[in-house]
Amino acid sequence: MKLLLIGVGRLKAGPERELVARYVERCVASGRKIGFGGFDLREIDESRARRPEDRKAEEAAALSALLPQGARKICLDERGRNMTSEDFAQRLGEWRDGGSPVCALAIGGPDGLDPAFRDRADLTLAFGAMTWPHQIVRALAAEQLFRALTILSGHPYHRV
Repeated sequence: MKLLLIGVGRLKAGPERELVARYVERCVASGRKIGFGGFDLREIDESRARRPEDRKAEEAAALSALLPQGARKICLDERGRNMTSEDFAQRLGEWRDGGSPVCALAIGGPDGLDPAFRDRADLTLAFGAMTWPHQIVRALAAEQLFRALTILSGHPYHRV
C-alpha cells in the first residue's frame, strides 16, 4: 500500500519541511519491508475565493483530484477521533492486508476541510482539540505514519 500525504498550502524551506522530509525518507525505508510501497507528499495552493465555504469547496475539489482510485482517505480535523498510535497502526495494517492500494491523509487549509469531503473519509482523526498550523500538522502526520510502520514491523521506536 502506498502512503500519500496531501495538504492545502505549500511548506516553505525550513525546519518543518526538513522534518517532514526526514520522516518521509524513514517511512519509505521502513515501509518497503512490510508491504508499504512508497510515500508521496502533494500540496495544493490555498483557494483565493472570498467566502470560506467557497474556499473549502475549491480546495476539496483539488484534493479529491489528487486521490487515486480506491484510496483510503483519512481526514485530519479537530472534530475527528482521537486514536492511539497502536490503533492507528492496526488500521493501516488492516487496510494494507485488505488490498487497499493507497492510504491518503488529507490536511485542510486555514478554513479547514469541506464538510462533504470530510464526510466521505474512511477515518477522521484529530491531533487533539487544539488548532495546529498546517506545517506542524504535516510533521505530526508524517511522524505518526512512521511510528505506525515501526509498530507494524516490531521495531522498538515506539515505546509505551
